[in-house]
Amino acid sequence: MSSALAQYESFLVAHVSTISSLESSLRSITWILPGRFKDAELASEALSAILNVMSMYHDTLLARVAQTDPKYKPLIPSSAHTRYTRAWCEKDARYKWAARTLELIRFTELLLEMGLRRKVSRRTRWRGIVVLEVIKALLRLVLLRITRRPLLSPPIPEREFDPENVPSGSDTSSPTLAPSSPPSSVLSTPEHLKNNHVPLPVHPLLTPPPPTHSPVPVEEFLLPKALTTASVKAPTSLVRPLSNPKEWLSEVIYHLRPLVYAIMLSSGRKDSKPLMTALVMELLALNLRRVPSQSSTLERSEYARRDRDIIWYLVRGSIWQSWTRPKLEGFAERTARTPLIGVFSALVKDWIPLIDEYYYYTAP
Repeated sequence: MSSALAQYESFLVAHVSTISSLESSLRSITWILPGRFKDAELASEALSAILNVMSMYHDTLLARVAQTDPKYKPLIPSSAHTRYTRAWCEKDARYKWAARTLELIRFTELLLEMGLRRKVSRRTRWRGIVVLEVIKALLRLVLLRITRRPLLSPPIPEREFDPENVPSGSDTSSPTLAPSSPPSSVLSTPEHLKNNHVPLPVHPLLTPPPPTHSPVPVEEFLLPKALTTASVKAPTSLVRPLSNPKEWLSEVIYHLRPLVYAIMLSSGRKDSKPLMTALVMELLALNLRRVPSQSSTLERSEYARRDRDIIWYLVRGSIWQSWTRPKLEGFAERTARTPLIGVFSALVKDWIPLIDEYYYYTAP
């Protein structure tokens, strides 16, 4: 088994560009599959889940190659998110496995819901959804307890490189890495091709024009290349620990919000109470959380992502049924025969029933 994994790892490193192109092409297909044939959404989500799980496995393998092979070094420094999450994965095994399990559930939860919808009753399906939300809430609280800091999303390092830039067919290349030593020899010009004559003067028409503006000051050139405080901090110190009960309460409320929402929906309520409860919890967590400093770029980006996610309430519950869905249906009907826009309208018509039928398409 270990030899097979070693062979697959070698194959992945040697053909990472091809594999990445294949992943990208298959991901594009998952967006247009729903509505094409019976159970097309199931096939689309199964393909998407497999791609996400395989990508997470590939990223783990490539990161391990980068750390164990001393012949290579990163071409560009890692982002703050990658440094922070990787440091916690290396520091605490409980964090690593809890974070990976949380991401694995996130990749497969919609596929599980689709399977439950086809095999069991509505009541049993919602029980399965609530069980998933309980597991996710417990994992988030475990991560919160281990780090004692606001939880980032995703809690594992993301892929930062562009495998398309990796030369194909190379046995010693890796996607984010470059050889640490230069080539052994440089080709020199043969003696009989060298020009031993005095060069001719440059023609005025070939002379570059004088600069029309003053050169960039040295300070402006060096400032973007200077190290910031985040560059020299320990990775686990990029996010400050939670320091008082108010900050802890904000994080706990935010991470329990999806569980409360799912439990209220599982009881069969058709009114707006589940949606309003989740929205109130979201706004309460927003008001209780601390204001990060200007240098806390990682924490500020996480809070900005949470603020942007509030727009998802437009496709949930009573807001979706009474306002957003009629607007989208009207737009799709008016533009159905319009060139180019009609293609988008057809996709909207295919996706609207899926939002009605499945919880995890728009779950918090």
